[in-house]
Amino acid sequence: MRKLYLLCFVLFATVSNAAIETYDFESAQMEANYFKLIKELRCLVCQNQNLADSNADLARDLRSQAYKMLMQGDSSEQVVDYMVARYGDFVMYRPRLKPSTLLLWLGPFVLLALVLVLVIRSMRKKQVLQPPDSESMTRAEQFLSNTEDKL
Repeated sequence: MRKLYLLCFVLFATVSNAAIETYDFESAQMEANYFKLIKELRCLVCQNQNLADSNADLARDLRSQAYKMLMQGDSSEQVVDYMVARYGDFVMYRPRLKPSTLLLWLGPFVLLALVLVLVIRSMRKKQVLQPPDSESMTRAEQFLSNTEDKL
């Protein structure tokens, strides 16, 4: 039985070869700027992760590029400008407000307003009460009289 467990362990064991990136910074402020920057930039391969969380090769390269640019004296804004010029607005989680991203910024609010209008219209339609017809009234009276007799 132990041999079976050992065999299963050997077959299903995975070797982790994730490289740990270590960068030396001149100051704690520069390190904080670096980590803030890579959390604001999107991994172009994963698309739902930022550069800090992604293990994709491209994310590793972009983190390295951001580090090199910061060490050369570029500001965070210059690094972002470089990434946007090279990869487009999609590389940023919060793209700048400009005509090409206007729909992205205003779309959720327009959609919310549309949903609110539809909900209000639906509620108003349901609020219109119509008087019951005679058939409904007779059925209700019969139901009430039957329940009174049982009590």
